[in-house]
Amino acid sequence: MLIVPFINFLYQLKFQRQQQTTKDFLNKPTPIFDRFNKHKHGTPIGGGILILLTTVFVFFFFILMYSIFKKNIFSNYPSASSEILIIIFTFLSFGILGFMDDFKKIFFWKTSNFFGLRFRHKFIIELILSLIISFMLFFNLKINIIYIPFFGVFDISYFYILFSAFVIMAFANAVNITDGLFSLVGFWVISRSILDVPTSLFIAAWLGGLMAFLYFNIYPARIFLGDTGSLSFGATFAVIGLILGKAFALPIIGGVFILEIGSSLIQIVGRRYFHKKLLSVAPFHLYLQNKGWEEPKIVMRLWLISIVFVIFGLMIAFMK
Repeated sequence: MLIVPFINFLYQLKFQRQQQTTKDFLNKPTPIFDRFNKHKHGTPIGGGILILLTTVFVFFFFILMYSIFKKNIFSNYPSASSEILIIIFTFLSFGILGFMDDFKKIFFWKTSNFFGLRFRHKFIIELILSLIISFMLFFNLKINIIYIPFFGVFDISYFYILFSAFVIMAFANAVNITDGLFSLVGFWVISRSILDVPTSLFIAAWLGGLMAFLYFNIYPARIFLGDTGSLSFGATFAVIGLILGKAFALPIIGGVFILEIGSSLIQIVGRRYFHKKLLSVAPFHLYLQNKGWEEPKIVMRLWLISIVFVIFGLMIAFMK
């Protein structure tokens, strides 16, 4: 109901993908990316903004209903409010960072040498936010253990802060072509199985927003997620995995994200340290496009791969 007028509103604000030559993390031109994304110029990229707003509104509406009908908000941690605070802080803080990146890409690309925020500036802000969230996980929720399938539970004490910060940053930068619908369903199943009400309610609200977005994002897309949505999605996805105690199921359930970010990291390392491309093009979905695959085929097949990853990840998550 909201998304069509919101798309029209974005057109009025000119919050649209601009026609410019993009650059990668190393400030190098990306002609292959530009060639395959030329048809997307002019499409609004504020889908992440609407998802953030509607998800937070619906989530707190659920919380209010629980309060009105005097239902317990059961959490696996001493404080349900702390769990809610961490999820919402992650969701909004990384969303705001993504919005800053989107805003600069749209309105300041002509006067800037960089497409969006500088990589080092973005990296520093992400690191600060990830450490804040990690401290909250460690001190507020008292999480200091990781479960490794087949090996058991390990108390890593203060090293958990560094571990969780790394996981959050990695996933914040891993979301691009896929929107993680099936991966989120996997975590919703886990949260329901352990009766974690705050997380399951948040995922349910989030899934509703994503499904409405995907209806209008089907090729040819009428709206894109933007960095507002992708950074927020990736970081919050990681935090939910950490809160549910499924850190090692996280890269399996989010296997497509790992495939995407892994291919990009290989390319970055090759260009920076070996001064050549280790892959013909990255990330993985762009590699497939360069091989002649059409975008709808790539998206649908990555969805199928995502379902397989989620099923396997759930097997790992429930393994004793």
